[in-house]
Amino acid sequence: MKEDLSELVEYLDEKFGKIASDFKELKDNFNLLQNSVDAYSTKADKFFDELVMLSHKVDRHEKWLLQIAEKLGIKLEY
Repeated sequence: MKEDLSELVEYLDEKFGKIASDFKELKDNFNLLQNSVDAYSTKADKFFDELVMLSHKVDRHEKWLLQIAEKLGIKLEY
């Protein structure tokens, strides 16, 4: 009977060991995914900040062009 229990313990130990290994692999993969999403989010934030700055720059240039055209008496059409 004791031998039967040792076989059962060995069997369960193997199964739970595999489950623990699978869980660790899943956790590691999730951490990689989370780090990738964080990195992408950081890049996207920087891109949108640059886009806003570029938009302001274009607006400023457009204003200057309109002022120059007005001083020169030129009517700009869109």
